[in-house]
Amino acid sequence: MEIEFVDKHMSPWGGLKLLAEMLDRMNMRQVLQSIGLPEQGSNRGYPPEQLILGYWISLWCGASAICHTELLRQDRTLAEIFNFNQMPGHKAYSRYFKKFSQRENQDCFSALYQWFFKRFNFDNLTLDFDSTVMTIYGDQEGTAKGYNSTKPSRVIHHPLMSFLSDHKMVANCWLRPGNTSACNNFLAFLEDTLHKLEGKKVGLVRADSGFCYKPVIEVLQKQKIHYIIAARLTSTVKYNIIRHKTWLVVTDGIEVAETTYQADSWAKAERLIIVRQDSSKRKKAVGKLIQRGVLFPE
Repeated sequence: MEIEFVDKHMSPWGGLKLLAEMLDRMNMRQVLQSIGLPEQGSNRGYPPEQLILGYWISLWCGASAICHTELLRQDRTLAEIFNFNQMPGHKAYSRYFKKFSQRENQDCFSALYQWFFKRFNFDNLTLDFDSTVMTIYGDQEGTAKGYNSTKPSRVIHHPLMSFLSDHKMVANCWLRPGNTSACNNFLAFLEDTLHKLEGKKVGLVRADSGFCYKPVIEVLQKQKIHYIIAARLTSTVKYNIIRHKTWLVVTDGIEVAETTYQADSWAKAERLIIVRQDSSKRKKAVGKLIQRGVLFPE
């Protein structure tokens, strides 16, 4: 095998040429110019759209911190692939991101989300809501001690997220302090998510028991959106489950039933679907043990 040297720039990231062509076909530079990005204060600064695209490229190459963007700064081949004179350094990103206020964050991201979903050729979407716990190491803004089953002594973030489950896509995400409850500021988050999905029909909303509150149900009913929300296993709900007599066998060890339930604060009764599993027949079943040998998944 013959080996020779050529007088050309090389890059381990040459495969990003396909992503560069994708961005060109999407006219992404023009899109970023149209969403109201903060302007640079100096004519020597990088164009705002280049900084956003450059940061995306760094993430595609595996960057997980601002300082990692320095790895691409001297990559001339990568700069040529994306038609940049030079890849920005980490200080350029840090200075530019400080120009974003909360309002500019909201306006820019909402415009970008709406541009994307308007080109998303699907409708009648299923929207899932959930929250999660992110254990944080070091001193980061917004951290606080909250519920953390894996590392109780650590501070956390408690982000709120929504997904288009049928298409495996993120519809929205808000970062929250670790000492917030699952439902904290959920109504504003729901409003923001529906705003980002403007022009699309949301056919179904699904959420776990952390979002089973009267205001949430009332807003969904007012918006005429169908919903499935896991009920909170209060003592009254448990009593209704245990005293229910009519069950339909779905398969060996799984039975379902239907009834109605109205909490004291609710204006009307809601349909309640109950699922129970026989722990003696389904060894890996999960859920709350209300009766001996029977698990009720939340």
